Amino acid sequence: MAIRAKLTTLEELQSAPKPGSVDKAKREFSDEEKAQRKERVAKAKDALARSVGAKGDHVAPARAALKTYLQRLNDPRQPDDAKFEELLNAPFVVPQKKKANDRRF
Repeated sequence: MAIRAKLTTLEELQSAPKPGSVDKAKREFSDEEKAQRKERVAKAKDALARSVGAKGDHVAPARAALKTYLQRLNDPRQPDDAKFEELLNAPFVVPQKKKANDRRF
C-alpha cells in the first residue's frame, strides 16, 4: 500500500510563518537620533578619507575600527561620544612607546 502525502491547503500556506522571517520589533529612531547618526557617519567617512596618506603601525588598526563602526551602524550598542571622538582621532595620534624595563647600569 502506498503512503499518501498530506496535502497542504491554501489557508495553511498563508497562515504559516515564512522561513527566515522573525517577528522582531523594529527599532524606531527619532529625528534627533537620525541626525546624530548622519553626523557621526559623515565624521567617520571624513576621518577615513583624511587618513589615507597617514603612515605608521597604528593607522591600519584605527582605519579598520572606523570601517567596523560604519558596518555596524544598526547595532544597538554604539560607542558614547568620548569613545567615538577617540575612534575618530586614532589614525592621527601616534601612541606613546612603552617603556622598557631594562635596569642597566
